[in-house]
Amino acid sequence: MTTAAQPSASDVGVELSAWLDDNWDPTLTAGEWWKRLAAARWASPALPGNAGGRGYGRAQMQAWSVTLAERKVLGPPSGLGRMLAAPTIATHGTQEQIDRFIPSILDGSHAWCQLFSEPNAGSDLAGLQARAERDGDEWVVTGQKVWTSGGQISQWGMLIARTDPDAPKHQGISYFAIPMDQPGVTIRPLREMTGRSLFNEVFLDEARVNDADLLGGLGNGWRVANTTLAFERAGLGSAGKQPASATPGPVAGALGRSASTFLDKPSEGGVPRLGPGMWQWFCELARQRGRLDEPVLRDKLVRLHTLIEVNRLSGLRAKAGGGRTGGEGNIGKLMMSELFRQFREVGLEILGPEGMLWGDDAVARGAIQEAAVFSPGPAIYGGTDEIQRNIIGERVLGLPKEPGPSKDTPFKDLPKN
Repeated sequence: MTTAAQPSASDVGVELSAWLDDNWDPTLTAGEWWKRLAAARWASPALPGNAGGRGYGRAQMQAWSVTLAERKVLGPPSGLGRMLAAPTIATHGTQEQIDRFIPSILDGSHAWCQLFSEPNAGSDLAGLQARAERDGDEWVVTGQKVWTSGGQISQWGMLIARTDPDAPKHQGISYFAIPMDQPGVTIRPLREMTGRSLFNEVFLDEARVNDADLLGGLGNGWRVANTTLAFERAGLGSAGKQPASATPGPVAGALGRSASTFLDKPSEGGVPRLGPGMWQWFCELARQRGRLDEPVLRDKLVRLHTLIEVNRLSGLRAKAGGGRTGGEGNIGKLMMSELFRQFREVGLEILGPEGMLWGDDAVARGAIQEAAVFSPGPAIYGGTDEIQRNIIGERVLGLPKEPGPSKDTPFKDLPKN
């Protein structure tokens, strides 16, 4: 059922198509195109109106994404700014913070990273030890973060740090927007087996952050961080047609390049795009090789298609039902991990011995091989598969937690990881 404030999915497609007829120009730079998208509130329509969006729900956002993809235009800026920072700021920020941070996210001027995990606080994120100490109108931050996606190209970071070690573990944490380009921040890229460096370790040595950039109130960082994690799991678990994308911010180098150069890329920033489009390509590749009629391969292709559809429909049902169990995001994250594994298995099955080739000598310059090598990552980042199952078991199924100290124990008195 739709209301005047929430157009139907078909109406969204019609309106966006008409706007694209008048505004899409592949000769524009990515930066110029993103400014047009943001000004027309098409960069992230799920955001509320006071944050540069249209307040769209899941069905409307699906129509928005499909329309952009089918029209073969460059989509909005990719990355954690639009996916995580903007909706978190829209949820917990003051209007002043919304007006200051979100516009530069939507038009691609700034890239953001997530400063959550630490060497001894990954699965047990609330055990983080990076500390922020008050110094007048600023906070001084010291500690280390790791697995920071895009840290080397980011202008801002979503930081959680301990502001009260005397408070219980989950209560002494605060959430900040921290500028990354400052003397107290050192970023060291971590090279993966794909040959890329999506992740980084970040050292904070008396880095400074303004008190005005504290998000959600002092000591409320765990609540704000869980909002970010919920958006992350929902985003990572989503499936369906996605438009071409490019990386925001001045360091990545996309702002001044023609928008047309980013169309039809198999991946963005090293993260393979999985979904119906890649599945159809798999079918065509199998047909070209005379293998589409092989019963075993056909069975695997159908199983993969089924998983894609179940994931897509589960996402739609989750939004339509308002979250029936509370674990929809966790389930979606688990399904996304399985999607990567299945795309790996089917893709390499189609290639056969050619799956051992890499780079220019391989089919599609090694897109399938890179997806295969990348595939273990999704089961780890964004919360491991084991953590997702723990959350579902404890919060959804009501299973008992593992024994441990009382939740009221001050953090300083807890055994450290």
